[in-house]
Amino acid sequence: MMLMARQWTKTQLWSIRATWLVLALVASLYCAWRFMGPSPLETNLLALLPATEADPVAEKAVDTLADALGDRTVFLVTSKDADHAKAAARQFGAALQKSGAFAAVTAELPPFDMSQIGALYMPYRFNLLTREDRDALANHTASLHDALMQRIYNPVRGPLATQLADDPSGWLEHWLSALPLATSNLDLEDNMLVAHRGDTTSVLVVTTLPGSAYETQTQRAVLSAVAQAQSSLKTGHPDASVARTGAVFYAESARSASEREVHLIGVASACGIALLMLWVFRSPRLLLLGFVSTALGIVCALAATLLVFGKLHLLTLVFGASLIGEAVDYSIQYFVVYLGAGPGQRGGWNARQGARSVRAALSVALATSLLGYAILAWVPFPALKQIACFAIVGISTAFASVLWLLPVLLVKGPKRAQRRLFLRAATLLARWHGTIGGRRAWIVAGVLVLIAIPGWLRLASDDDIHLLIQRDPDLVAQEDQVRNAIGVDNTAQFFVVRGASQELVLQRAEALGVKLDALSGARSVNGWQSVTQFVPSAQRQADARATLAQHVFNDPAALRSMLLQAGFRDEVADAWLASYAKSNGAPLTVERWLAAPWSQPYRHLWLGRVDARGGHGYAAIVMPQRVTSQNVTALIDTARSLEGVAFVDKAASVSKLFGAYRVDSGIWLAGALLLVLILLMARYTASGGIATTLPVLLAIGVTLAAFGYAGVPLNLFNCLALMLVLGVGANYAVFLREGCLRDHADLGAVWTGVLLSAATTLLSFGMLAFSAMPALKSFGATLALGILVSVLLAPIGMPPGRRRVA
Repeated sequence: MMLMARQWTKTQLWSIRATWLVLALVASLYCAWRFMGPSPLETNLLALLPATEADPVAEKAVDTLADALGDRTVFLVTSKDADHAKAAARQFGAALQKSGAFAAVTAELPPFDMSQIGALYMPYRFNLLTREDRDALANHTASLHDALMQRIYNPVRGPLATQLADDPSGWLEHWLSALPLATSNLDLEDNMLVAHRGDTTSVLVVTTLPGSAYETQTQRAVLSAVAQAQSSLKTGHPDASVARTGAVFYAESARSASEREVHLIGVASACGIALLMLWVFRSPRLLLLGFVSTALGIVCALAATLLVFGKLHLLTLVFGASLIGEAVDYSIQYFVVYLGAGPGQRGGWNARQGARSVRAALSVALATSLLGYAILAWVPFPALKQIACFAIVGISTAFASVLWLLPVLLVKGPKRAQRRLFLRAATLLARWHGTIGGRRAWIVAGVLVLIAIPGWLRLASDDDIHLLIQRDPDLVAQEDQVRNAIGVDNTAQFFVVRGASQELVLQRAEALGVKLDALSGARSVNGWQSVTQFVPSAQRQADARATLAQHVFNDPAALRSMLLQAGFRDEVADAWLASYAKSNGAPLTVERWLAAPWSQPYRHLWLGRVDARGGHGYAAIVMPQRVTSQNVTALIDTARSLEGVAFVDKAASVSKLFGAYRVDSGIWLAGALLLVLILLMARYTASGGIATTLPVLLAIGVTLAAFGYAGVPLNLFNCLALMLVLGVGANYAVFLREGCLRDHADLGAVWTGVLLSAATTLLSFGMLAFSAMPALKSFGATLALGILVSVLLAPIGMPPGRRRVA
């Protein structure tokens, strides 16, 4: 009766099983529903990065540029024969258009009436002067009469030529010719954009995507269309080659690589763990139950992450596949208690009592692991926050399933126990503990510290942003080919100009342009692009009008006489003078320019109304054409010399943040170690807590020394992985010590469980060391080494006088 009182009734058993079944179904159905619609996978690499700028205006600028370029793909069709290149480009563009994978495909430019550009500026022509014309008029360095005569008899006219009657001196034509409409090496030939380099001719084909470049369906449709178009091109024009670039290709490459790694890491670690558990437990049933507990943890973690964040980063997906090794640890500890029960207890196996016997060890282990992941949640990296959420939910669910699900599935005792294996494990543990445990622990610690010191002194760091991402080398090479042909260095470095009003933003952007033009030599930027090149500030327009009023229209009678002497008819001269008199000097506005359809390729230069810390304001972007290591310091100094101007370098900002958090992570790690020590001291007394913490502390030190000796620079991800070494590695000493504290515990079974737990964790997290993602590679290498050392030193934490075999 007493035994039955400790057991569950059949109703309770089925109620608990049904509850877990409902939880599994709800989580699984939610995940399936999310993946049946638009893919929740986040393949936008910028989404992995934190907000790094001082105010949200700079972040909006980064997002604006990403959006402006994200829906475009660019192809470069190249051949040594110019006619073949153009024909191939037409065929390639037609194939892409026919595929239906693109919203628009442009191989041949549609006829465009350049007069539309002149029509926008014509009403404001008396407010627009180039710097050269303004200086010439103000300084009297050019004769107005000579300008009129040159205008009349100059046979060379550009595509933005103005009518002689509307622009007698050509000032508007000069201003239109200075517009940065074409800042590349491309020429317009046969309505196509063509670049000639050496003996090759390249033709540009530009497409627009129908949806986001980061949607899986869009990526697959684009890749299929491009593959078919290239295949047909090889048949019709075998001498033509195609280079491509665009966010959609990088996103698809990252997604495919991550999916391959998920399959590799997930399958390899699952198979390895399954073989190990079968070898140790010799029970397919226990193997199945172990994976049931792990699967519950992973599916609940996936559902919770999608529910909280809406999207799933690729980094989180790959990391989640490696969580199998840690989640299965808890079930392993329960199984060794199950199999470690004495032969006489087979008929009297009490599942509830078994769960109670491992509850303390699993609770302490869970607390240390959660501490490591909780620190990740505080780091302002979206991907790391997701990883923390995924791991916390996953291992918490696995923990709960071990205590409340496995006991109701393992009601009957084991048919046989691994007595021989456990006996060997106990003998090995006794010998190893005799070597490194007890009073010798401090000698071992001292020796390890002495060996590690030179390695610590050799430690270096590398905080490069590219540690976060891995770009396909083939795509990078093709992108470089496209950039070299076009002649545009498309960098992620630019200026953000802010102000309380539109006028103030335009004035500050103009002041910035003057300073950029003044840079020379290696410090120069080879030009820049700004909204002020299309819409001058009202002040500059007023200055231009004032210059004309003072030096041209100050004597209308003399000006009329000059026009007539130059050969202008009376009605033309009178009409031009009348148009100036009727104009009220109202300036051209940004809104008026934005409303023009042809301004679309340049609209990203104007951010418009923004919310800043000081309230509402306006902002614009100024894009330098060339940013190098030689001139970046000058650009930063230029921005600092002007109020409301900031130089934005996303890569440098994130790298700087990497470095700052790498340094801070040392403080976090020390604080986490202190918390773990306090937790273990409260559980095992002061000396016991120190002894149980010592193995993982030494593991962290040895891992750092190994990186120093190997010459591998530390980065943020190495340091954050040390948090997980602390959280996971501390479990092994805890499991051993708790086994020593349990009555009738078989230390051989406990040590077997510890070694098996470490092996499964190494199989999963260690696989990350083979990831193509540098961040995950750093994670995996650090975790593998730290966990290996942690488990080898775990017997140091055993209390003295407890080496009983069974």
